[in-house]
Amino acid sequence: MGDDSEWMKLPVDQKCEHKLWKARLSGYEEALKIFQKIKDEKSPEWSKFLGLIKKFVTDSNAVVQLKGLEAALVYVENAHVAGKTTGEVVSGVVSKVFNQPKAKAKELGIEICLMYIEIEKGEAVQEELLKGLDNKNPKIVVACIETLRKALSEFGSKIILLKPIIKVLPKLFESREKAVRDEAKLIAVEIYRWIRDALRPPLQNINSVQLKELEEEWVKLPTGAPKPSRFLRSQQELEAKLEQQQSAGGDAEGGGDDGDEVPQIDAYELLEAVEILSKLPKDFYDKIEAKKWQERKEALEAVEVLVKNPKLEAGDYADLVKALKKVVGKDTNVMLVALAAKCLTGLAVGLRKKFGQYAGHVVPTILEKFKEKKPQVVQALQEAIDAIFLTTTLQNISEDVLAVMDNKNPTIKQQTSLFIARSFRHCTASTLPKSLLKPFCAALLKHINDSAPEVRDAAFEALGTALKVVGEKAVNPFLADVDKLKLDKIKECSEKVELVHGKKAGLAADKKEFKPAPGRTAASGAAGDKDTKDISAPKPGPSKKAPATKAGGPPKKGKPAASGGAGGTGTKNKKGLETKEIVEPELSIEVCEEKASAVLPATCIQLLDSSNWKERLACMEEFQKAVELMDRTEMPCQALVRMLAKKPGWKETNFQVMQMKLHIVALIAQKGNFSKTSAQIVLDGLVDKIGDVKCGNNAKEAMTAIAEACMLPWTAEQVMSMAFSQKNPKNQSETLNWLSNAIKEFGFSGLNVKAFISNVKTALAATNPAVRTSAITLLGVMYLYVGPSLRMFFEDEKPALLSQIDAEFEKMQGQSPPAPTRGISKHSISGTDEGEDGDEPDEGGNDVVDLLPRTEISDKITSELVSKIGDKNWKIRKEGLDEVAGIINEAKFIQPNIGELPTALKGRLNDSNKILVQQTLNILQQLAVAMGPNIKQHVKNLGIPIITVLGDSKNNVRAAALATVNAWAEQTGMKEWLEGEDLSEELKKENPFLRQELLGWLAEKLPSLRSTPTDLILCVPHLYSCLEDRNGDVRKKAQDALPFFMMHLGYEKMAKATGKLKPTSKDQVLAMLEKAKANMPAKPAASAKAASKPMGGSAPAKFQPASAPVEDSVSSTVEPKPDPKKAKALGVSSKAKSAQGKKVPSKTSLKEDEDKSGPIFIVVPNGKEQRMKDEKGLKVLKWNFTTPRDEYIEQLKTQMSSCVAKWLQDEMFHSDFQHHNKALAVMVDHLESEKEGVIGCLDLILKWLTLRFFDTNTSVLMKALEYLKLLFTLLSEEEYHLTENEASSFIPYLILKVGEPKDVIRKDVRAILNRMCLVYPASKMFPFIMEGTKSKNSKQRAECLEELGCLVESYGMNVCQPTPGKALKEIAIHIGDRDNAVRNAALNTIVTVYNVHGDQVFKLIGTLSEKDMSMLEERIKRSAKRPSAAPIKQVEERPQRTQSINSNANMLRKGPAEDMSSKLKIMYRTYRIQARSMSGHPEAAQMVRREFQLDLDEIENDNGTVRCEMPELVQHKLDDIFEPVLIPEPKIRAVSPHFDDMHSNTASTINFIISQVASGDINTSIQALTQIDEVLRQEDKAEAMSGHIDQFLIATFMQLRLIYNTHMADEKLEKDEIIKLYSCIIGNMISLFQIESLAREASTGVLKDLMHGLITLMLDSRIEDLEEGQQVIRSVNLLVVKVLEKSDQTNILSALLVLLQDSLLATASSPKFSELVMKCLWRMVRLLPDTINSINLDRILLDIHIFMKVFPKEKLKQCKSEFPIRTLKTLLHTLCKLKGPKILDHLTMIDNKNESELEAHLCRMMKHSMDQTGSKSDKETEKGASRIDEKSSKAKVNDFLAEIFKKIGSKENTKEGLAELYEYKKKYSDADIEPFLKNSSQFFQSYVERGLRVIEMEREGKGRIPSSTGISPQTEVTCMSAPTSTVSSIGNTNGEEVGPSVYLERLKILRQRCGLDNTKQDDRPPLTSLLSKPAVPTVASSTDMLHSKLSQLRESREQHQHLDLDSHQTHSSGTTTTSSSSTANIDDLKKRLERIKSSRK
Repeated sequence: MGDDSEWMKLPVDQKCEHKLWKARLSGYEEALKIFQKIKDEKSPEWSKFLGLIKKFVTDSNAVVQLKGLEAALVYVENAHVAGKTTGEVVSGVVSKVFNQPKAKAKELGIEICLMYIEIEKGEAVQEELLKGLDNKNPKIVVACIETLRKALSEFGSKIILLKPIIKVLPKLFESREKAVRDEAKLIAVEIYRWIRDALRPPLQNINSVQLKELEEEWVKLPTGAPKPSRFLRSQQELEAKLEQQQSAGGDAEGGGDDGDEVPQIDAYELLEAVEILSKLPKDFYDKIEAKKWQERKEALEAVEVLVKNPKLEAGDYADLVKALKKVVGKDTNVMLVALAAKCLTGLAVGLRKKFGQYAGHVVPTILEKFKEKKPQVVQALQEAIDAIFLTTTLQNISEDVLAVMDNKNPTIKQQTSLFIARSFRHCTASTLPKSLLKPFCAALLKHINDSAPEVRDAAFEALGTALKVVGEKAVNPFLADVDKLKLDKIKECSEKVELVHGKKAGLAADKKEFKPAPGRTAASGAAGDKDTKDISAPKPGPSKKAPATKAGGPPKKGKPAASGGAGGTGTKNKKGLETKEIVEPELSIEVCEEKASAVLPATCIQLLDSSNWKERLACMEEFQKAVELMDRTEMPCQALVRMLAKKPGWKETNFQVMQMKLHIVALIAQKGNFSKTSAQIVLDGLVDKIGDVKCGNNAKEAMTAIAEACMLPWTAEQVMSMAFSQKNPKNQSETLNWLSNAIKEFGFSGLNVKAFISNVKTALAATNPAVRTSAITLLGVMYLYVGPSLRMFFEDEKPALLSQIDAEFEKMQGQSPPAPTRGISKHSISGTDEGEDGDEPDEGGNDVVDLLPRTEISDKITSELVSKIGDKNWKIRKEGLDEVAGIINEAKFIQPNIGELPTALKGRLNDSNKILVQQTLNILQQLAVAMGPNIKQHVKNLGIPIITVLGDSKNNVRAAALATVNAWAEQTGMKEWLEGEDLSEELKKENPFLRQELLGWLAEKLPSLRSTPTDLILCVPHLYSCLEDRNGDVRKKAQDALPFFMMHLGYEKMAKATGKLKPTSKDQVLAMLEKAKANMPAKPAASAKAASKPMGGSAPAKFQPASAPVEDSVSSTVEPKPDPKKAKALGVSSKAKSAQGKKVPSKTSLKEDEDKSGPIFIVVPNGKEQRMKDEKGLKVLKWNFTTPRDEYIEQLKTQMSSCVAKWLQDEMFHSDFQHHNKALAVMVDHLESEKEGVIGCLDLILKWLTLRFFDTNTSVLMKALEYLKLLFTLLSEEEYHLTENEASSFIPYLILKVGEPKDVIRKDVRAILNRMCLVYPASKMFPFIMEGTKSKNSKQRAECLEELGCLVESYGMNVCQPTPGKALKEIAIHIGDRDNAVRNAALNTIVTVYNVHGDQVFKLIGTLSEKDMSMLEERIKRSAKRPSAAPIKQVEERPQRTQSINSNANMLRKGPAEDMSSKLKIMYRTYRIQARSMSGHPEAAQMVRREFQLDLDEIENDNGTVRCEMPELVQHKLDDIFEPVLIPEPKIRAVSPHFDDMHSNTASTINFIISQVASGDINTSIQALTQIDEVLRQEDKAEAMSGHIDQFLIATFMQLRLIYNTHMADEKLEKDEIIKLYSCIIGNMISLFQIESLAREASTGVLKDLMHGLITLMLDSRIEDLEEGQQVIRSVNLLVVKVLEKSDQTNILSALLVLLQDSLLATASSPKFSELVMKCLWRMVRLLPDTINSINLDRILLDIHIFMKVFPKEKLKQCKSEFPIRTLKTLLHTLCKLKGPKILDHLTMIDNKNESELEAHLCRMMKHSMDQTGSKSDKETEKGASRIDEKSSKAKVNDFLAEIFKKIGSKENTKEGLAELYEYKKKYSDADIEPFLKNSSQFFQSYVERGLRVIEMEREGKGRIPSSTGISPQTEVTCMSAPTSTVSSIGNTNGEEVGPSVYLERLKILRQRCGLDNTKQDDRPPLTSLLSKPAVPTVASSTDMLHSKLSQLRESREQHQHLDLDSHQTHSSGTTTTSSSSTANIDDLKKRLERIKSSRK
């Protein structure tokens, strides 16, 4: 118990942490009691336990844990700080409580979770629980689901977010654990209770059985809306209320509350969007156009399947929609129409609002297709149009729908009406305004009188629905003329209608439904919807987009000015037009008849006034045809229109004839030179018909044509006066409607506003409502161009009318006028040239307000009036002011001359009566609006006094003064105010009110100015005194204004100005300046063009009185133009530049919007440093997140605001990705020109780009990566180094993208990473990339590992951070990855390190599992590259790496030559590494002295390795090698459509590609080779090449020949292109000859040509001179060996023999060529023992026979070289040896054997071999053999001996070593082995002697003479390679090159062949000193032995004679011809040897 007493004394919190469980139990119990006692939730006691609560729940002892959980629950419930522990406690509960067996523990765990939710921590709890669902322990998963279910059940779907739960549900249903599946089912039922059917789509793919079970459960659920049973703390009063109501039985509140909870979840929101565009069949667009309907059907079915996905990812569906629309509209097969309609339905449903932009295109087509009768087609079309309607607004499609309403086809009319009815159901009173209702009602009213009953019924239904939606009051005015019967029918229909959102919910739902309209309308504008119809209702904000997205017009479109055009689109334009105007005298009717009869058919003129309408109609048709065919110059317009006006003329009664007539007028106006004279003849008639129901449209069309011919201003004036001079209200209203439309189409230029205004006023006073409505619509359109000033003319209308006008203006607010679409071409024809034309509309825009007539009022400002204003009596003063106000009001717009008024008003500004001061201010405000920009001349005498009023003590007076100053500044711009000393004088006054108001005003205006007058500096001293003003408000305002002053004046000037301050003040002010400097905002722009640029954007503002609202819309029109250059190009007339140039900076808040010409990044001194300090000091969030939260985006936005142009920032943070694209485009354009700005804001730019990485839109991502490539290129050129902050907030996010599924993105990211190494140390990049290898995305892991490999390869091991060991261990982990690509990448990376670092790698990577280690060793063996001395130098490497990428991106700014060379280096880097590993050793390059030599020994030594390594020779997949060459994917695919699926007509594809291999175009060839290589490398596909091998090889050697003869000689061709092609060819062939089955298909002839090509290539000296040439030659060497080994042995042998024969015959052939062919033959000879059985000997012998016939022995002897004859004999000898006498049976193919030299030769050989006692001696080959080693240098010998002694010294190989030494001494009797023994111990020396003797005894004692036992080791070697002595590894002088291991291997083989056992040493002979002498037998007395030796000598001599050998060549047998042990003999031998040596030299 002693121990117990110890802990009992501890305080509670310490007990809770004690290691004894009892102590903890006691601690928890006490804590529980304490918690229950604390009444105050904010008590400090709670905080003591804050850190312990997690331990409470995660206690390791189950009993104690239970108590802990109880305590924790009470804590969470009562402590106000408990929320802080949510994350850790809930995760503890999930991991340590939910897996407990005790149910109680689990219950408490769940309770704790629910309690956290109650204290408002639901999100954190839910997050932890969702994490728990990934746990491997099913118990935990079950508990987490249960907790979520309970939480949902109790708290409801408002608190518990359903989307993340629903997302994981399908996975839970797939679980193996039944418990998890059951729990998932329960939660699915619970979720269904809350959101009903919205749950179905996300679960549609689960197991059908489970779904069925769920359905059964769902059916059982009560139908009532569920209610939460538990509430958050903040809602608990509600709970109490609810209980009261329930007890009282009333449920209203609750019901109401839940009513809106149920529809809260939309199934659509819960779904994952699916990307379908990429999944469309590749040939979709071809198939959909196919002639066979089946193919079209297939294409549509493919789409139908894809669009079944309930939610589709946004993208560019324009082409798809277009294709479907075409099928719907044009396809003759109705089945396909229905199918296409279904596809459109699917698209609309899946895209929802995103489909809106396409709606306008499709709606008219669908409506017109309703002419189809088939029910299934009609149904499909109905579904489609209904689905499409939901994606857009009625407003947007109204025009299309109304257009179809006039269709003659009754079914179309019926279905359109029904569609309108259905659409109305979705509307509400606010979305169905009168303006929209009216045209629909008008159209529907026509339908209720239709002859077809179904059309009538549909119209009734539609009207009934409208009635139900908006109520009778709204609809009745339109139904005034409907008779009672029909009205009742409409009402009856209205009662039956059920609206989509019941009447009450209408408004709310409607808001939801149509909220996005404004944004979307803009988009549909892009899609080419009709002009501005789609922008009618949106708020000013979003509609900014509209003009930007307008499809494709000229750049001026977006400008408001374009719309406008004014009092004379510049006089220039007018004159131009007038000079060209067609003036025509009025002709008499006779002349007209004459002219007309010349061009019209005679019958036509006769029938013009026929009484039969059919004849008149026929006549019109002929008339029309004639007009259509006439030439412009020949058309007598006036004569023709007079003919049309001839009786009955415009009084024609038949509407068909009339329609044709009007149509002909339009044609004439369009096609002829139509004059005003002709126009006057017809206009009256047109106006008369414009109101006609049937002919109205034709009349409008004709009027539009005339307006185009005679200019709109003139036409409009005529039409208006005609319309208003007659009584017909229909005509008046339609004329106004036509004019509204015409203004939109033609623009506003040149229109006489005054004349219109009087007509409009007449119309507004009309009794007919239609006329009034049309007039108001026209005013709305005019408002677009004229602006708010228009309202002034109508201020005296009745309030009701005025409110209608205001509503119309409100609708137009924020819209920009559409660009004129008509009347432009004519203008440019007429006079002005195109260029100017571009400017004109703009110029017009500047003067829009000048259209408004200005009145001269100076005569009204009489002296009496002035004296009145100055009267002593305030009442009289007031009267005077009232009079002035009246004059200005009446005049509306006035001229700048206002006489004495300014002085009079100035006096009133300091009137003692404040009411008069305010009145004066109002008058001045009015004056500014009335006078417009001209007010600026009064700034000094009237404006500055207004500023003085800002110092007034009364608040309302100051406010009025400020409003007035703003009204003035809006008209004048700021320059006038800031010039001179006036403003600084005002600031000097020590009036606190004046100072704070004035500084506030300046702070508002200065930021938006581009430049300010220098006089601004005069304000600075006063600003400084304000900074120290005693009034706090003044100080604050001064501080706020400080950065803006600095922005214009610069820090230096401001700092200098502090010089005059007192020292104390100076310090304070300087400190403030420093602070301001950090916050200094962007200067909008200071470019020279600044002044002219925004003309188009802000012009109207300058002249518009009170134009603030339109101003906004105007500026916005410019906003989205991303390219400042384009904006500048919009052309500003010279007049504008000179006159208005200065006024530009007039407006404040919009300046930044409008001005895009200035810099986009503002250099803020020390801005970046300050931001970094803030981040370090944790003043701002550190840029570190898994997905960017809103606060990060907001923070970035704030940081950017001071250094990024505002308009650009708006684009950058726009919700629509297209704006991001624009922003990126602008950033790319400004990259070069604003280097400093870019670097200054680099941290922010990179952060913004990281946000783009989280976007789903690929186009933005691609654009961002493109920008990054350019950016890093720029940074490296500027030698900029990334800061840590920039790197850490960017690189991790970039690395995320390296795992993108799209190849092209991964490639770009890798390119950027490479480029980054130039601006950020590779060693620091390393850890970031290493971090990337931990990703869950396997592609990312693989790419990161590859990148690590590249880094190590380029920069050496130093990049590995923190240490190479740690780094490599991390990399090695991935060798065991489950993904193949990752494993490969990890292996390759380690192999790369191995190549740099050698065997040390194994130490660094530590222990690996056996499997991983074997994979690694295998891979290293395959790479077979010895470690190179050191990593390539960084200096060289860095530029290379980048350039490889640059070359890809075409971004290098350096000269092409430099570019190419570096590109080449890179391309070849990987290739070189591999090729090096092929040819064995890095030193191979030095070894091959004469590069053409085929280094057979060398290769033989390595062929084992080589064989495995092969496939990696030219690995096209390696990024660097062929990157620049690879043609983009699609093209390749076009070439080989079916390479992947071998079954589909592969042969023709392969033939096609092979044909391309021989192409004269290098790129085509490389492309083809690349594809073939792809196939050859994949085992499963390689067999596709079978049958094409010869063809491929022919193409290849043709290409080789082409390169040799053509390309190499072509100076223009870059040699690296050729090298590239060579490497492709060689790589391909190596791949091919890897595959034995394919290699054997090559036929003799082809092989012969191939070998010819390859050997020629090896001898091409031009290649050697190229940088990579050696490499190519080495690779060819390797390839030749492959060809020899792998081809069909008969074919290749035969080919070589024929080739040798040809080369010897050809005089031009170089001896080297033949020599190489022979070397190949020797190689073949060496292979014979293994291949003899597979060779067709008969064929080979036939070839040899032919060869010997062509080259008889005598002729061969005449050859300069003895090699040919020796080669032949060697071959035959080997064949004889291998086949024995049987060889003579193989001469079957030789016709006349007896004559054959071959047979005789073979017989001779056989005879010899028979004579031998043992097996056939290889003397044949000894002839040349012994030559070889004499030249081997001392160094070689020493090395050789050293190796032998090493072996003797080692335990395992001692016997082998002795045997070797014995052989060696026999061979080199004069070799000196003394030095090797001298340094060794006595014991070792005697051991060696003893050993040698034993061997000698063994061999000699048994009487076995070496020459007869077989072949001496050396001869065996040399028989194959004697001729290579000059280059073979043995003959090489470079001592280190070839280790003795080569010989060792050969020795072993030879000894075995000769029957010598390497290990046998039985008989030990007595020891004698053998070392000093050559190997002489000790048993010299043995006569037998002597005899045998002599006979042997004799035989050998005979043999040599047989073989015609010179005596000196026989020396090799000399070594074996020893006599007795006399030294004389030895000396004699030595001399002979010397002699032979010298003769050889």
